[in-house]
Amino acid sequence: MSYQRPPVKAPRLSGVALKAFVNTLERGGVGPALVEKLLRDSGIDAWRELSAGDAPPIQYPLPPGAPPTESQTSEEQAARAVAASSLEPKRETVAAFVRAYRDGGTDPVTVVRKLHEAIERLDGGADRLGLFIARKPDEVLRAAEAAAERLRAGRPLSVLDGVPVVLKDEVDLAGFPTTLGTTFRNEVVPADSTVAARLKAAGALILGKANMNEIGINPIGLNPHHGAARNPWNRGHITGGSSSASGAVVAAGLCPLSIGADGGGSIRIPAALCGIVGLKATWGRIPETGVPPLCWNVAHVGPMGLTVDDVAAMYAILSGPDGQDVVARQQPAHHLSGYEDGALKGIRLGLCTPYFEDADPDVVARCRESVRALTDAGATVVEIPPPDLNTILWTHSCIILSEMTEAMLPQLKARASVFGLDSRTNLALGRRFRATDFVHALRHRHRMTRELLSLMAGVDVIITPTTATTAPAIPESTLPDGESNLPVVDALMRFIRLANLTGCPALSVPAGFDRAGLPVGVHLMGRPFEEHLLLRLGRVVERAAERRTPAVHVRVLS
Repeated sequence: MSYQRPPVKAPRLSGVALKAFVNTLERGGVGPALVEKLLRDSGIDAWRELSAGDAPPIQYPLPPGAPPTESQTSEEQAARAVAASSLEPKRETVAAFVRAYRDGGTDPVTVVRKLHEAIERLDGGADRLGLFIARKPDEVLRAAEAAAERLRAGRPLSVLDGVPVVLKDEVDLAGFPTTLGTTFRNEVVPADSTVAARLKAAGALILGKANMNEIGINPIGLNPHHGAARNPWNRGHITGGSSSASGAVVAAGLCPLSIGADGGGSIRIPAALCGIVGLKATWGRIPETGVPPLCWNVAHVGPMGLTVDDVAAMYAILSGPDGQDVVARQQPAHHLSGYEDGALKGIRLGLCTPYFEDADPDVVARCRESVRALTDAGATVVEIPPPDLNTILWTHSCIILSEMTEAMLPQLKARASVFGLDSRTNLALGRRFRATDFVHALRHRHRMTRELLSLMAGVDVIITPTTATTAPAIPESTLPDGESNLPVVDALMRFIRLANLTGCPALSVPAGFDRAGLPVGVHLMGRPFEEHLLLRLGRVVERAAERRTPAVHVRVLS
């Protein structure tokens, strides 16, 4: 099979034209007919006729995974990742916080006060970066005082004790609403998500809830209700989404770690566009308890960070079974075996040349440099067959849009206008998928998972760019509603979807910059429960890539 990318057949719409288009989609009679025409014109009929072989529509297609080669507690693994970090004076990593607290250069209370001042400056007024949906500074200050007391007594809870982090507003945090970037989810939640509880137990200081694309339905990252999240490298450009501000807060230096959620690249896309590291772990590896359901079959929650070592530390803290999450209930123990070994002899990189090169020239050039760094360390490149992008596109779109529509159905039935125009467009499409389409998609999901695992018996990771382009400019004239721009969506998601469909782990690592100074990300996808290998390779890529400081950047340790 030769490499083919299906053409994107959709106009770019904004303003009055977008409003008229959405109103037509939602109108009885003409709306459903228009949606069906759009689906047919985009190639859905060929997908509907495509055989899924003997694959049943099972919900849990992943194998259980191999047992770990060593046994350590989460805290020991996190400490190991931080200890492995090569400290750099210009990067305020988790290791830098640990050293500053240990040496008495600063303390969590001083850090939090500086951060509150910086957030007020960056996220207030007409030039705000659109970073936060909700904060409680007094609560954070009290948590910092408790962390400072533990550190003075020499009894830190973990290497994250006193380290600032931020949660995407798709993750429950007790005492806050989980808005999902909407205006109608305002009920305060009484309990922490498993992710928030594990971070608190580790002593991390949760600064607040980060802005996101409404209901996580678009990878561009603009929110019509809470403002456009802006990229610290160039505030006139997007951050990517849907974990838009979760990427921006790390890039801007407000914290070395944040939490994102990824149903279709929503961790890895903003990580790439913001020049940071993002890990979508194996499906179910990090529990989703306390993350409101949006897309059950493709959803993941996970860490975004300044460096691979930072992400490895948070991965160690967050991973592990949770009896309340049926997907996360059974899994092999997580570990970082071989993590610090930069010698990659025997590692096989799967690379499909025409697929890899289907991106902007600067993106391809930087990602080729990442491949060179890995081969210089001993890895070998194995040419692999091209993916069936049309099948991947429709299988993923059917699953994620059908499930998001079901999750939002009460609001859609009551008053669709509570959503922004972009969400209404996607939800109108989601309502037109058939029950047979959804079963068909689950069957293809299972088939593609089996085929990918078979392919990966011959390679250890598959390497591509993360996105086909660097961060596009924000069309200021389209704000606050944004626009419908499927060519940009395709460029952001081209290399992303398969990892969500199959549940395999994937990591985005900074690979350098384009000629405009915007970050480029390289993407590594591995076998289930082999996050340790992705992180190991990510460290090699990271150390070879050029590093710069964003135009908007805060330092709190000096």
